Formats: sequence, C-alpha cells, structure tokens
Amino acid sequence: MTGVAARDIAMPSEWRDFWALTKPRVMSLVVFTALCGLLAAPGTINPIIGFTAILCIAVGAGASGALNQWYESDIDAKMKRTRGRPLPAGRMGREAALQFGLILAGFSVGTMGLAVNWFSAGLLAFSIWFYAVVYTMWLKRATPQNIVIGGAAGAFPPVIGWAAVTGDITLLPFLMFAIIFLWTPPHFWALALFMNSDYTEAGVPMLPVVKGRKATRLQVFLYSFPMAAAAIAPSLLGLAGTLYLAGSVGLTAIFLVNALLVFRNQTEDTAAMKPEKRLFAFSILYLFLLFALLAADRMFFA
Repeated sequence: MTGVAARDIAMPSEWRDFWALTKPRVMSLVVFTALCGLLAAPGTINPIIGFTAILCIAVGAGASGALNQWYESDIDAKMKRTRGRPLPAGRMGREAALQFGLILAGFSVGTMGLAVNWFSAGLLAFSIWFYAVVYTMWLKRATPQNIVIGGAAGAFPPVIGWAAVTGDITLLPFLMFAIIFLWTPPHFWALALFMNSDYTEAGVPMLPVVKGRKATRLQVFLYSFPMAAAAIAPSLLGLAGTLYLAGSVGLTAIFLVNALLVFRNQTEDTAAMKPEKRLFAFSILYLFLLFALLAADRMFFA
C-alpha cells in the first residue's frame, strides 16, 4: 500500500493529533485579537456570553486549521516545517481530519448564532469558508499574491469579537481588520524568505519562489507603510487616545526599522537571514502589543 493510500484510510489517532489539527499557535493569535475586538467594543456583554463568543471563534479557527491540513496534506508532506503534522506523518486519515473540521465549523457557527447573535455567526462562517476554500483551495496554489488576499481570513477575529457585543460593524473594527490584513504580507513573507526551499520543494508559488528574494524584500518594506498608517489611524481619527497613539507610534517605528533591515539584506544564504527572522518574530509581538494597547485604551480611557 502506498504512503498516500495509507493516509487516506482511517487510523487510530490520539487527542494530541486532533489538537494539532487546530493549529494552536495560530489559534492563540486569533483568540487574542478577537478578545481585543470584544473588549474595545462599546457597551457591555454578559461575561458568560462573551466567553461563549470567544470560545466559538477559537473553535472556528480550529475548524479552519483542520480543513486546511486536510486539503494540504500533500504539500505538508514535502515541507520540513510541516511534515510532522498528523496527516503527512501517517497518524491520521484524511477523512477523519475532514469530518473533524466540518464538525468544529458547524458547532462554532451554530453555537455563536444561538448564544450570541446571528450577525457575528455569519461573519464567523464567512471567515471559515474564506480560509478553507478561497485561500487554501484556490489562492495558495494559484498566485504569488495568495497571502495578500488570503490575509483577510486572519483579519476577521477582532471584527467578530466586536460584532458579538454590538451586532454591527463600525469604523474601528474595520481599522482593526485593516491592520491585520496589511500586517500579514510582511509578516508571512519574512517567514517565506528563510523558508524558501520548503515552498520551492512543495511547488507553492510564494512570492520568493516566483519573483525572487530581492523583489520580496522590497514588498515587505513597501507593505509596512500602509500597515503603519492603519496602525496609527485609530488615534488620528479620534477612536483611541494618547496611550494607544504613543504605543502604536513606538511599536510601528521598530517594525519599520526591521523591515528596512530586511530590504537592505541582500544575502541568499538562509543562515545569514537574521533580519528576516527578527522581523518575523517581532511582527507577532507587535500585533499582540498593538491590540492589547488598543483594548486597554478603549476600556480605561475612552
């Protein structure tokens, strides 16, 4: 029996493998930005309903991760970074992963609608569909701009968190969406620059594979500027105060310096790509701190 056929049949799986399907590290960022959107929203929400909303968003993110790994098991098997995941490692069959993802998706959307409101449930359903179908099944293998358009999927959580409280969308959640949407390309392309060989081996048309590292470094630098504008916009538009303004300016300045260092780094040696690795690591911290400042500013100083 071939390796591919073996992965298609059902196999005994531990709970750790199902947990790995949900992409816990990605989920942590999703949960945090959703919580910040919920806390930044005007008005109040019952703590139990608020907890339910965040739980549903987390489960929805897990569904997206499981469906992504179900569809991309062939790609994951070719990449060093992902070949240890449950499906390419042969610890789980594809059918089990698909069923798990669909169950999580249905549970998260249904519970959000019944316990919170159907507007936020609709946004959650759309975000799962966008990540699993538009990004995973179409964009990722079709265009080097995959992560640009696909970044919208990861930008929905704070909007859903906001909508859980208010039942609508106003300018601030739109700006929170824009921050993550514009942050995603420099964040992910920094990773792709030093993981280029993995994407080449898997045949995924990431920007460094198609256009080369020089063009990608330029795009990382250029995308950092509209991201910076979106990051500072809440204070300039009177939607956040001095605390957020000071923090966002300082954090964004550090991000821009790191992006400049990536742009100036011309090496093709992966071992020498320290600026790229620094930017990737800092970009995660940047988003956590930026959203934490925004939530705190809105909660205590609005």
